[in-house]
Amino acid sequence: MTTLYVSLAGALGAVVRFLVEYSVRRHHPTRRPWATVAANAFGCAFAGWISYRLVSPLDATMRAVLLTGFCGGLTTFSSAFAIPAILQREHHWGYAASLVITTPLLCGAGFALGAALAHP
Repeated sequence: MTTLYVSLAGALGAVVRFLVEYSVRRHHPTRRPWATVAANAFGCAFAGWISYRLVSPLDATMRAVLLTGFCGGLTTFSSAFAIPAILQREHHWGYAASLVITTPLLCGAGFALGAALAHP
């Protein structure tokens, strides 16, 4: 049953990511993938919160559903590095480099923030 819940949460995370990207691009049309960076940073912040908030053995299923499922669907490491490769191929070197540098930094900071928020 956990597999089903993880799958549904992953689908929900993917839909949330799509809606964030669609909304940002609709209101701010640009080739710069800031919605991808924002979705990854938010997902990492949520993962940090989950990691430090749901710690009891009774929370194991919920942790799997939220971390593996929802956060896994929301954040994508493959997009985080495929987009800079596309930008580089299109000769947008500065944007490509900024994404490769800022995405891990923002995701790490997001995780730390989420972890800090889990400790009242």
